[in-house]
Amino acid sequence: MKMFRPALCVLLGLMLAGCSNTPAKKPVKSEDFSSAELGQSAANRIANLAMRDNLASLQTLLDKLYRRNPSQWQKAGFSSRDAAIAHVMTAIRHRQALPALGQVRSTAALSTAFDPQFSGDRAGTLVYGLGSMLVDVYGGRTELYLVHGLNAQQLANAAYNVEVASWLLGRRQNADGSPMLLANEITPQQRNLSFEREMSKIIARLELLAEFSDEKLRRSAIDFGQSLLAAPLLQFIPVQAATSAAPTP
Repeated sequence: MKMFRPALCVLLGLMLAGCSNTPAKKPVKSEDFSSAELGQSAANRIANLAMRDNLASLQTLLDKLYRRNPSQWQKAGFSSRDAAIAHVMTAIRHRQALPALGQVRSTAALSTAFDPQFSGDRAGTLVYGLGSMLVDVYGGRTELYLVHGLNAQQLANAAYNVEVASWLLGRRQNADGSPMLLANEITPQQRNLSFEREMSKIIARLELLAEFSDEKLRRSAIDFGQSLLAAPLLQFIPVQAATSAAPTP
């Protein structure tokens, strides 16, 4: 048996070394602490992270759409793709209107993006519609605090709307049969489903938030009950009583 011990130690060492050197394909990096977090519950923090990532997905989606459809950002009158992206994302975050849409936003903007009669920037209008819808679901803000909450049904409705928009993006055509917006592409030479994947991420985050928000009352009751059950275990032991009870040597 002793002859196997050195080999076993070497094997365990190699395994541990392999685990410690495993490359991180997508490193996880948390944000730096902010004093604003003191006014946020755990549920608020989850919702805020979801909004942060959804806005990042929308920006990525808009960049992809403008790259495949450069005529769209040119219709909006910008000198560059980056300028057009910055304008749309700023309008989303600050609840500003797009000049070409007036007061049209949210689901109305989504309908406009796929309207055959619309001659403006379809890509920017689509992403603006999605982003302004998310901000409306969050009560007109991009960050939630203790006094704020989310409606589970509104989150589920928003997830469904993103799914519909994704379907239309891949199928809606102009009168001549050409795609309204070039997006996903499957050909013998190329397979590009990055647009659908990005929108699927948004759908998944919204659906998870909807389920989490639907459980908030039940979880509050459970958390309260757990705190009551754990209270006796978290009491300090009187030092004097513990000393007097100890047996004398």
